[in-house]
Amino acid sequence: MNNMNSEDPFLFIEDDGNANQSESVADQNVWNILIIDDDPDVHSATMFALHDLKILSRNLHFLHAYTTAEARQILIHQEDIAVVLLDVVMEKDNTGLQLVTFIRDTLNRRDIRIILRTGQAGYAPEIDAIRDFDINDYKNKTELTQAKLFTAVTSAIRSYQQIRIISSNNESLELIVGAGSLLMTVNTLPSFSKLLLDYIIELLQIDVEGFVCITNISTYDQNVEYETQLGPRVIVTTEKFENYANKFLALNGQTNELQLVQKALFEQRHLFHSQQTALYLSNLNGSAIVIYLDQSLEEAPYARHMIELFCSNASVCLQNVMLNSKMHNLAFHDPLTGLANRLQLLQNLQQILHSQQRADSVLALIDINHFAETNDALGHRFGDVLLHSVGQRLREHFADNCKIARIGNDIFALLGHEEIVSPKLVLSLFSTPFSVENQSVQLSVSLGLLRLCDYELSAPDALKDANIALKRTKSDLRSDHTYFTREMGVEIRERVRMMHALRAAFEAERLYIVYQPQVEIGSGKPFGVEALLRWKNDDGELIPPDQFIPIAEYSGLIVNIGEWVLRTACFELVRISELGFQQFRMAVNVSQAQFMHPLFLQMLKRALTDSGISPQNLELEITESMAMTDPELVIANLEKIKEMGVRISIDDFGTGFSSLSQLQKLKVNKLKIDRAFINDICIGTDEGSIAKMIIELSQSLQLEVIAEGVENQLQADTLRTFGCHHAQGFLFAKPKNKNDLYSWLEQHI
Repeated sequence: MNNMNSEDPFLFIEDDGNANQSESVADQNVWNILIIDDDPDVHSATMFALHDLKILSRNLHFLHAYTTAEARQILIHQEDIAVVLLDVVMEKDNTGLQLVTFIRDTLNRRDIRIILRTGQAGYAPEIDAIRDFDINDYKNKTELTQAKLFTAVTSAIRSYQQIRIISSNNESLELIVGAGSLLMTVNTLPSFSKLLLDYIIELLQIDVEGFVCITNISTYDQNVEYETQLGPRVIVTTEKFENYANKFLALNGQTNELQLVQKALFEQRHLFHSQQTALYLSNLNGSAIVIYLDQSLEEAPYARHMIELFCSNASVCLQNVMLNSKMHNLAFHDPLTGLANRLQLLQNLQQILHSQQRADSVLALIDINHFAETNDALGHRFGDVLLHSVGQRLREHFADNCKIARIGNDIFALLGHEEIVSPKLVLSLFSTPFSVENQSVQLSVSLGLLRLCDYELSAPDALKDANIALKRTKSDLRSDHTYFTREMGVEIRERVRMMHALRAAFEAERLYIVYQPQVEIGSGKPFGVEALLRWKNDDGELIPPDQFIPIAEYSGLIVNIGEWVLRTACFELVRISELGFQQFRMAVNVSQAQFMHPLFLQMLKRALTDSGISPQNLELEITESMAMTDPELVIANLEKIKEMGVRISIDDFGTGFSSLSQLQKLKVNKLKIDRAFINDICIGTDEGSIAKMIIELSQSLQLEVIAEGVENQLQADTLRTFGCHHAQGFLFAKPKNKNDLYSWLEQHI
């Protein structure tokens, strides 16, 4: 202060007792001014000149440094310094300029405004200093009157504010752009809402509490109507409002928060009140989100602008998250009942299998008996309402304790504690009728259950095994529930293994046909053969037909195999005819699946045409039980087959429950007596009565009759006395391959 004259008003400043104050202050309602000067009088004079003045509606707060070291510490630890009043000459001639370099380059503080002051102007020429250093102003202390000092500081603060706004703008815009990118990747509403709240708090940079609530969100929850009446539901909160979490806002009473949120929803806009804020987001589907904040933004136009911009971008992202949420619901929920679907059940099942819960957990599959008939009789709409009612009843009784799913058309699943998922409890739910469209519907169900306590396979395997138990229940009419056992698993997996092996064998042409001669009992003269399918596995082991034929029928492979057998037999009949057996017959078994196939008649006609055989030499064998399954369809097909000239035989006759009237309607050509009744013919007994009755029945109906499984002469002689003249069996000839058959036939011409 050596150069100050008596006219300088700073000379008359009195110390106000705050000259040594240098503590850090981070108050947004003041401007922090750092005075750096080794002369205490300068500190006092500066404070006096700016005493009680406000700039841009804020008071000034002064920080004091008397040495370079003090200045550096304050600059390092104090963030919100608007202006530095810096003496150029302190410990050294260029101390002030070194501090400028420290502020700009070392601390990278580009926002601070620096006013250099000097009492020795020659030590740092003004033009050179302004040119070479990033400073806001350069003043000689002698020219800094109160007015000029106030003007310089005000100008510096305005500049500081503009720089901070621009910087904050850039940071906020970067934040908004980054937020938009991240929000577009979110798949669930809770995650989306949590990000919304976090980003808004980060944008505001103030201590604020709040929550996010949703309304009109379209989900597969069956309580949508109930939720619509209760209004917005809180989905995410900060700590202050955590007791609101996952609750309807209306359940907390008529609070200020509820009133503001409801008003924002009604007016469909943001609301900025004196003590609180509500931000409104919506999408094209009418879904809405409201973000409640317990702080006012009325006095922060810049913050409001950025928040509005953020919410505008977030609304676009809301459309995306709703689509993702919908896809998520479609992936994991059943749209009809609102319950979990098979995929969600598998996830829940996998979690339990890898937790301690599996020790006492049970998986139960619930199949509605005769649902298909109900659906066909009363319509699919009625069936849908019925399924929804079943799902609702399961939800009411098990939702708090179990995982519930609909995994098939009329199959539901329960996953929970064994004491809750018990057959008695589940079955009891279906003792009360269901009310559907003013009709009372009584349902019964079948259960398949799997205990998870010792289960070592995966979730898909568990579901398969529970289904095995369910099928066992459905096939056993005496039981309404079955628990899965390891023996069931071994049995079904062996069937699956055999099914794959059979398919592979058929594709590799490892199946083959043998032919068993049919003869006249008296003369032993052959008049036909029966084509029989055989299969040897890769080890040369012969697989019995009664093992692989049911598997072929179950898998549907029997249709292709049956067509191959029929065509092969027809072409073989051509070769037999070339040996001189012109009126020779070929009998071929036809399975139910093959006979009922819509293209069977076309396939039969094609086989006749391609082979060129006489149709009356082909005889199709169908079982008695098959003939009774769908008599009208069977009769219609048989009539068309007879029109082609092909003969029909009832195989295994006597083992079914056909009536005489149905038998007459079938108009078949022949009855084949099952080997079980032939075995009843023994020495010294009068058994064989059923065989005799069948023979007499065929005679009265004017049908041919043939006995199979004839193995001894007594059986043959007894059959002749009964009036049966045709037979096949080991007594006459075993099944033979085609080459052996040719040799055998040549010996019996």
